[in-house]
Amino acid sequence: MKMAFGNGFGFDFDEKVTMEDLFGYAYGSFVLELDGHEPVGKMLGTIRPDSRFVWHGESVNGVALQKAYEEKLEPVYSCNIPDAQVPVETVSFQAQTRVCPAAKTGRPKVLIPVFPGTNCEYDSAKAMMDAGAEAEIFVIRNLTAAAIAQSVEEFAGKLKQTQMVFLPGGFSGGDEPDGSAKFITAFFRNAALKEAIPALLKEAITALLEERDGLMLGICNGFQALIKLGLLPYGKILDTDADCPTLTYNTIGRHQSRLVRTRIASNLSPWLSGTQVGEVYTVPISHGEGRFLAEEALVKQLAARGQIATQYVDLAGNATTDVRFNPNGSIYAIEGITSPDGRILGKMGHSERKGFGLYKNVPGEFDMKLFESAVKYFK
Repeated sequence: MKMAFGNGFGFDFDEKVTMEDLFGYAYGSFVLELDGHEPVGKMLGTIRPDSRFVWHGESVNGVALQKAYEEKLEPVYSCNIPDAQVPVETVSFQAQTRVCPAAKTGRPKVLIPVFPGTNCEYDSAKAMMDAGAEAEIFVIRNLTAAAIAQSVEEFAGKLKQTQMVFLPGGFSGGDEPDGSAKFITAFFRNAALKEAIPALLKEAITALLEERDGLMLGICNGFQALIKLGLLPYGKILDTDADCPTLTYNTIGRHQSRLVRTRIASNLSPWLSGTQVGEVYTVPISHGEGRFLAEEALVKQLAARGQIATQYVDLAGNATTDVRFNPNGSIYAIEGITSPDGRILGKMGHSERKGFGLYKNVPGEFDMKLFESAVKYFK
């Protein structure tokens, strides 16, 4: 039934299907949707184009059935929250110029650090390699303080041979203590390490960005880290304060995992050079802390400078606060932002989760050529 709910269909149950078949335990069983009448397993029935469910002559409206199914636990695990529907500006910034590197390379290298709790490194590496980059996954070892210190030194050394850094998604440190990406930021700032080590790493990143015209990307947990480090929206590592933007808990009060629509608000970033302002892309999200918050004056400044990269939009392509489209309640419906020159991009949506055979029953464009654009930047 849930399969039909999700697609807005109804279902005609086969006359041989019993109540036990419908509601009994069937451990290890699979429900398969087949095109045709192949003799595979037990026939359950056929899809209806309307939303009615028919069993032994009895008919139930699917909309009413879904409502009853969702209503029971709505007070506990809410699917909806009251929304004041605050008007949101749909931002459009057309970049007249875009940064380019002084040195070109045929196959740029991307360094992907893996922290305890990172879970998107393989998808991230595959997306970059499919786009023509050389990807290296680097595991941060944290068994001892000495192992962390050694990881910092090795990572800083590898930064000198790379053109891009990609901070992938996940739940670094289990999103503890009390907040996301704190382990990643501690890796860059750890006061327990001798001062030269975090300074070394900071200098290596500064050299990557300012001397070698490198690129950085943070998705989901990586975006949270870039915000906490000050790399977004300021373009450099700095000590953040209460006036800096942040990513905090979703307004719905729980983790959200779904497909959302995002609109290109600015093509300032080299990462978005393969898109046009106004284009809408569908992207998967999965996070509990994706609500972008900042002072309104800063948000307007970001919009004026083209640093608001992407916004959550409704079916009409308009930025919105509606939780059905803006799953975390981000101010100005912000899904992604960039550094002032666009070379650092952070976003909540998992653009790396793309490939043949995915999202087959969901309309929309899923590939914003994020990784291909980054590789093209260096050619």
